[in-house]
Amino acid sequence: MPACAPKTGQKGQLSAKTDHSRWRMLNERGVHTWHYLKSEEEVKAWPQTTADKWYLGIPTGLPELKPAKTPLDAVKNGLDFYKELQLTAGNWGCEYGGPMFLLPGLIVTWTVTNTAIPDNIRIEIRNYILARANDDGGWGLHIEGESTAFGTAMNYTALRLLGCDADIPQMTKARATLHKMGGAKCGPHWAKFWLSVLGACEWDIVNPCPPELWLLPDWAPISPWRWWIHMRQVFLPMSWVYSQRWTYPETQIVRELRKELFVEDHASINWGSHRNTIYEKDDFNPKSCILLVIFWIFANVWPYIRPNFLKQRAEDWVWKLIQMEDKNTDFTNLGPVNSPMNFLVCYIKEGPDAYSVKRHRERVHDFLWMKDEGMMMNGTNGLQAWDTAFSIQAVMDAGLAEDPKYKKMLVKALEFLEDQQVRENVDDQAICYRQQRKGAWTFSNKDQGYAVSDCISEALKAVLLLQRTPGYPILLDDQRIFDAVDTLLTYQNASGGCASYEPQRGSEKLELLNAAEVFGHIMVEYDYPECTTAVVTALSLFSKYYPDYRTQEIHLFKSRCLDYIRRAQYPDGRWYGSWGICFTYAAQFALESLASIGETYANSEHSRKGCDYLIAHQRADGGWSESYKSCEQNTWIDHPSGSQVVMTAWACMGLLEAHYPDREPIERGLKLIMGRQQKNGEWKQEAIEGVFNKSCMISYPNYKFVFPIKALGIYARRYGD
Repeated sequence: MPACAPKTGQKGQLSAKTDHSRWRMLNERGVHTWHYLKSEEEVKAWPQTTADKWYLGIPTGLPELKPAKTPLDAVKNGLDFYKELQLTAGNWGCEYGGPMFLLPGLIVTWTVTNTAIPDNIRIEIRNYILARANDDGGWGLHIEGESTAFGTAMNYTALRLLGCDADIPQMTKARATLHKMGGAKCGPHWAKFWLSVLGACEWDIVNPCPPELWLLPDWAPISPWRWWIHMRQVFLPMSWVYSQRWTYPETQIVRELRKELFVEDHASINWGSHRNTIYEKDDFNPKSCILLVIFWIFANVWPYIRPNFLKQRAEDWVWKLIQMEDKNTDFTNLGPVNSPMNFLVCYIKEGPDAYSVKRHRERVHDFLWMKDEGMMMNGTNGLQAWDTAFSIQAVMDAGLAEDPKYKKMLVKALEFLEDQQVRENVDDQAICYRQQRKGAWTFSNKDQGYAVSDCISEALKAVLLLQRTPGYPILLDDQRIFDAVDTLLTYQNASGGCASYEPQRGSEKLELLNAAEVFGHIMVEYDYPECTTAVVTALSLFSKYYPDYRTQEIHLFKSRCLDYIRRAQYPDGRWYGSWGICFTYAAQFALESLASIGETYANSEHSRKGCDYLIAHQRADGGWSESYKSCEQNTWIDHPSGSQVVMTAWACMGLLEAHYPDREPIERGLKLIMGRQQKNGEWKQEAIEGVFNKSCMISYPNYKFVFPIKALGIYARRYGD
């Protein structure tokens, strides 16, 4: 293992690995944080749970079960394992990993804010990064991606900041790969930003991101409030730091990185000439000519005419917006990119002893996750509400909600969703450009507080189904259900489709201003078949129980949604999935929404074409296997490792929802799923399942339970066991 000192310049070495039996995940009403126990007394007082062991790759000791002979047998075996992973708060937890650019941003922030990194965390972050290096020594945008300058420069930097020596084999190999790409000067915008904060690059290499854009009137077509929420919340602190051109004081490790990250001598680099020098594999979304002209003006003209009063006014307004984001999320923030950036702004603005800095130091741990390979950073602060809603639905679809064996599990899950419903809108909602959220659910927990259309929908369906099942408590009264529906009805775009965090606020032509290079479809909200379907099916279920509430509005809303879903279908029958891989994921949702209004294979051309597209891509072994490259290239690409359990479940669910008349291909898929089930009822992790912004993949480990269980359960209820 590499020689990694606890702090740069100190003698001594860290252990290669911590004792995984000492790690514990604390779940406080859906807030997940990992803790390392140092004494035997602590270990005895806080036993490791089955879920802890499963997350860490430690044998769970759960018993072997009677082999499944029927789909329902497999469902019960799966549930018998899965219910042991339920946490005390009633939800399920898991990693939400994949992106390889998150940890480095945090580590740079910890470094420049002089935040102490405990040895156990330092060791395991280092272990995770090393475990995820590609064969060439580099790192990609995500764990299955080819090496890029972004991934390699940032993860190399992170390892050096964590104390890894530059001359060990892993680092030498990574550095050689980075140099073949042209060095860190060929990284994308976000890499150049972080390395300039650290002082490894000069600020002239960063394309301008002036905070003055936040002073544009709201009616302006390019005003940042119109951008996608993740984009604007990253641009917010990034623009403030850029305006300050704040840089960490020079240290020995920074001087060493200046020598290691670049092919040429650091002092000889003309930084301004490399703002748009990007390694080809990082340039997924090349900058438009319009954007290049704008950057040139901001870099070469604006600094000479920029009045100080305007600079100060812009920085003050951005700072106020950052404070509102911190307040509205209790310093959790939207995600793991803007959270460290907001942390950094608070440190610069208010000083190291400020409450905001202290609270950011605490809350950033919500994003960290410990697993068998080491410690990683989640793509959000979890997916607690999302996975719990699907888990309830999986049991309902199998017809097992009234089975006493699973009632305790389901009641706890219902209690969690009741606790996590957001009960109020944020303060100053209009001022800080937030979407209505009263009655909603988030992807993770209500601390984070950002409602999402399909998260509201899936949680609402789970609550309605379970509360209407005999023997279950009614925890959410009618008004709370109405609040959820009222918010859900705000998510429709002009096209009829539904967006994710908020309806589309700006033109899709704003993609011409996409400066991130590594992502596509990042500037505004879009229509999503999967979000639209979730809203349609939730409203259909709601109207079943509350036929007199906003009846006409819901009818028109659903009609426009379904018109969009039909239009969004490609001529060959596929739909593009933006949050899962890719056409398989979207197909199951689209076919479900059509079926919810009676359009099936027998009577709908759209349903037939969707089913036929799935059948055409079934593999010889009965399964389906779509590569993440489908998302990038917008065409079906089989996964090289063969059929995947999760994608096979998605395809089978789509065919079942559409009432595909031939059971044989569905049964072949289900047999593959059953054949992959382990003796203790679990399914093993296979290829990555999720995606965002077309190019970055992200994992959903609980999908390998909920979707196989749903597919098998739907079949058993439809055709008998």
